Amino acid sequence: MSTNPFPSTGPRLGNVRVVSLNLWGRNGAWADRRSVLIDGFRALRPDLVALQEVIKNDEYDQMIDLLGPGFHIAHQKGRDPEGMGISIASRWPLGEVRELDLHVTPRTVDFPCTTLVAEVFAPDPVGPLLFVNHFPNWQLNFEHERELQSVTAARFVEERTSLRNQHVVLVGDLDADPSAASVRFWSGHQSLGDMSVCYRDAWESAHPGEPGHTFTPENPIMIGRDWPFRRIDYLFVNDRVTVDLKRYLSRAFGPERQARYWAIFEELRRELGYADYLGALQRYRVENPRDPNFLQVSFYLT
Repeated sequence: MSTNPFPSTGPRLGNVRVVSLNLWGRNGAWADRRSVLIDGFRALRPDLVALQEVIKNDEYDQMIDLLGPGFHIAHQKGRDPEGMGISIASRWPLGEVRELDLHVTPRTVDFPCTTLVAEVFAPDPVGPLLFVNHFPNWQLNFEHERELQSVTAARFVEERTSLRNQHVVLVGDLDADPSAASVRFWSGHQSLGDMSVCYRDAWESAHPGEPGHTFTPENPIMIGRDWPFRRIDYLFVNDRVTVDLKRYLSRAFGPERQARYWAIFEELRRELGYADYLGALQRYRVENPRDPNFLQVSFYLT
């Protein structure tokens, strides 16, 4: 097991510090940027790190160069010829790591788009979680592909969490602003591809109403100063209510009836356009009027 070179930055009870950053490879004034990045990572003391456009090849590992020892690391395998792609680092051990194929149309073949999904064995009270680094296509006119890529990633994550009831931290350079369908999908504001999810936007939760620009002309190294998207980087966490409720219903109803409840829940959400946990429970009761655990679950929800 790797050791932590910063003893004062070990796991903080109940808190997880996450950093997501598009490194832009070794472009620009790399020597100067490298020094600032190393100092910044040490000051931030992250528990989880997701990097995009990070270099990993036979000669160089940019993530290790910047973070140093003390992390468990997973790299994307399908990188571009120079080794550019995405990577994940964790203070805590990693379990299964999956790399999703996001080449959803012929237009995407020349870009290393992917989603890395890593199981992280975080200590209690947080417990095991999924850390997701989502890296869709960047081209301005590829919103159609970004929508398909979001659905591909979400479907995989939802299938995993339905089995293990894990919390999810999903980050990435999504290359779209909050009004785009591919981003509205993650935040629960619209459905895509016959499914819907609802993740909490960490920036919006902490800074409601503030723009949160991450790709801005205020940055002197920005290329394309008239780029129409300003906020393109995100940190989402899945709905804790849903995760905890899945765990509770599994105990109260059993796997089969829990699955039926969530099927009703999704049907109702498509009808209403928002999540209604109690409404879904009432519909479940119509189908199962003699379930002895109904009142217990109702009290739990209220």
